[in-house]
Amino acid sequence: MKYRKDRYGKELSVLGFGCMRFTKKGGSIDIGKTEKEIMAAYNAGVNYFDTAYVYPGSEAALGEILERNGIRNKVSIATKLPQYLIRSNASLDRFFGEELERLRTGRVDYYLMHHLTDIAMWEKLKAVGVQEWIEEKKKSGAIGNIGFSYHGNTDNFLKILNDYDWDFCQIQYNYLDEVTQAGAEGLRAAAAKGIPAVIMEPLRGGKLVNMLPEKARKAISGSSRGWTPAEWGFRWLYNQNEVTVVLSGMNSLDMVRENCRIASEAVAGELTAQDFELLEEVKKGIRESEKVGCTGCRYCMPCPQGVDIPGIFRCYNAMYIETKSQGRSQFIQTVGLTKTPAFATQCIGCGKCELHCPQNIPIREKLKEADRALRPLPYRIAIDAARKFMFRSPGTRTHCAGTADS
Repeated sequence: MKYRKDRYGKELSVLGFGCMRFTKKGGSIDIGKTEKEIMAAYNAGVNYFDTAYVYPGSEAALGEILERNGIRNKVSIATKLPQYLIRSNASLDRFFGEELERLRTGRVDYYLMHHLTDIAMWEKLKAVGVQEWIEEKKKSGAIGNIGFSYHGNTDNFLKILNDYDWDFCQIQYNYLDEVTQAGAEGLRAAAAKGIPAVIMEPLRGGKLVNMLPEKARKAISGSSRGWTPAEWGFRWLYNQNEVTVVLSGMNSLDMVRENCRIASEAVAGELTAQDFELLEEVKKGIRESEKVGCTGCRYCMPCPQGVDIPGIFRCYNAMYIETKSQGRSQFIQTVGLTKTPAFATQCIGCGKCELHCPQNIPIREKLKEADRALRPLPYRIAIDAARKFMFRSPGTRTHCAGTADS
């Protein structure tokens, strides 16, 4: 196993164990199977385990397994504050205390503000005193490092990154998301500030393995490297010094062994020009199913009306590269849940974007098409309801919020 250092010099395994996808048995986590996988990873050198309050049963299962095997103090636990449920200062301690109890520990080594998509979400937490709360927990030793996990556009990522003295961040990043979400720009901005980056969705939830089109598969199988699709995805990430830990939701011993092997062999800077050419061929094969030939170059931005043009097109394409539900889910996270609306319906047809598009995309026409596909009526209703919940002022009481804070 290879290791890279966090902000304070602590060595973290380049492969982290993502605990969201533990195998279920009879509606609950299969503890026996999960324990074998966790211990196999630990024995291979994995020392970073990532979970969250909202992963059903995950924190409790991880806490039980680490305690029973006597390795709690030999590994780092990362878990997350459900910021979308926070409505008061008191609820910070309530949720954190519950997490410590589940994890059977007195401290969290790496604690994240979960699922930020907009600077407004961080501002809302600041309004209930989260900065002072963090400082108190760090001073007491209950929290070692503070960070945030992010799903949103690059601009909002940079705003959050620069607004606080973070110890680390967690972003979705893979060879298809190089210019979306936080992207390479966000990754490098974090590195420039000395902030380690933990990577989630390195294989897009397995889609860069299981849903590759035939043309992409042929390009990979024809390479003399002999690497699997998963290995290409991991090695592309490990090739970058700015990447500190890559999370994998491993739920089989074979997956643990294979991912640990890759993590023990891969080194930064190993990919050649020929390797990058192959990956471009793979991406080209994937994108043949796209509806819009948008490269994410952002020459069309900023839109005078605030429309997130590349973000909308990326999600529209994802409906056909992946699945319709996945594309719509990504749209909700990265476009639908930003405090400042960025919907295609805000377009007034000025055409400025089309004047700057290197791909000569009929942007105005395609935005209407994308909006119809991404926001059918049930999704419009769900997005409107989620926005009202996420962006109401701290202290506003609803039935849901009252339950969370009680």
